[in-house]
Amino acid sequence: MTRKFIKTLTLVIFLFTAIGIAYLYLKPETFFHIQSKKQYQTKIVLPQDPELAGYNGGSDVERMVYEDTMNAKVALKEGEAMVAVLTQDLDGDMVDEQILAYRNVLEMDSPITVTYVDFDDTIGGYRILWSAATAVTRPGTASIYTQDLIGDRSLCILVSGMNSAGEQTLTIFHGMPQEIPPEEAIFSKIAELKIDGSIQVQEAERTQAYQLGLARGQSFTLASYGRDSFSTNILDQVETIYTFNSSSGIYEQERVNRIPGSQIEQRRVRELLNGGKEEFEKFVTGLWYYVSPQGTLDNRQYIYFDPPSREIIFYGEEIQQVFTWQNSSATRHGLYVSSQNISVTTLRRFLDIELESLDSIRVKVFEDVRLKIYVTAPWDGSYRKAGSMDTAAVKTENLTLPYIDASFDGSIGRMAFSSDGSYTLYSGGAIQKRGKYAFFMLDNQELLELRPQSNTGLVHETYRVERNGSSENITLVRIRLGTRGIQELHEAAISLAKISV
Repeated sequence: MTRKFIKTLTLVIFLFTAIGIAYLYLKPETFFHIQSKKQYQTKIVLPQDPELAGYNGGSDVERMVYEDTMNAKVALKEGEAMVAVLTQDLDGDMVDEQILAYRNVLEMDSPITVTYVDFDDTIGGYRILWSAATAVTRPGTASIYTQDLIGDRSLCILVSGMNSAGEQTLTIFHGMPQEIPPEEAIFSKIAELKIDGSIQVQEAERTQAYQLGLARGQSFTLASYGRDSFSTNILDQVETIYTFNSSSGIYEQERVNRIPGSQIEQRRVRELLNGGKEEFEKFVTGLWYYVSPQGTLDNRQYIYFDPPSREIIFYGEEIQQVFTWQNSSATRHGLYVSSQNISVTTLRRFLDIELESLDSIRVKVFEDVRLKIYVTAPWDGSYRKAGSMDTAAVKTENLTLPYIDASFDGSIGRMAFSSDGSYTLYSGGAIQKRGKYAFFMLDNQELLELRPQSNTGLVHETYRVERNGSSENITLVRIRLGTRGIQELHEAAISLAKISV
């Protein structure tokens, strides 16, 4: 009996010992506090306006794609902060390259530096091939894109933005990465402009032979617009044209033109231009209609500036686009604004707003869609403020203001529209829904777009607005906007009666 007990005890001890050894082998950190190895990767942290911290710009998939395009493929040094990332196949080798723009946060007013990053087969990873400083020092105004300026299908890197002196700058580097050995400097600076005004690329139409790759194209010119220091009128400007010199390989000044400005009350102009960005933001607040080349107002195209809500609404060609107002910088002639589309987060838009008169502005718009080919925006031109315009020059039959200040009662409850572009739906004395809204015209029909606040993303509700003659009551019919235009959803109409205050 004793021998049998000892034998059984031995087997039990052996079994528990085997289990213990196996557990120690599989889970050593439980007893020895061994930390598992982690892979660390640099992450770009983009500064945000506290007012916009809660903004949800789209779906999770869209956000992941956006963050992936903004991830640098090489690590920056300590004290360096990313400003912008451009990821493209720049040399036609079917592998993405990157152009990084970053700054040294340890130095005040340090210039933005651009870096060219390419994949190296010998090390099996990405490495920096070239770097150079630009004239931009304000990171919130920096924009980077590529374009064939010369017309020889080579790569030009354009970096625009503002410096600490409030000047508009443009730095251009030229190179042909696919034809130059990696160990050599692959880009050279061909232009760097600084002006207390604005700078733009003047594109020229290129031939069909260029489009087919059979011939070179015409080089684009650069134009800068600054104040005429020899004139007593603050709004008089000097236009300087720069053309590419193939012999020297750089852009050189070709001619200077003087552009007379409006003769208006100078004291008010000085208040606007010397009062900082806040003063000019107050001036541009509201609805601005496009002025055609013939001098008539076109209510089918407008820009609505809403600094308090940090929004800009563009309406043209029967399409409405809403942008978040991200950053403002005062310029000699007005304001430089950077914005981001609320639906397509990779679409950024930079606006150079100049004062023309006390009721008109000139707008130059620069798109940053992270594409290799830069397309001139259709928004450039003069705009006149609604309410101060010549009513005889406006087609008033389709005039629709995006925002109103009114309340309505209906079967869904009480709908309150505010002039700041927000709305609130009350039911039973409690708030049921709130968000943003905008009235606009499409195919000669008045529409209302509601953007309720949602934790799951941005939800759009679109309605056709029906008005009964001179009555201020409205009827909302739910629709869907698609490639086929306006589509009925055949839902019950919502009748709203205006409440007199």
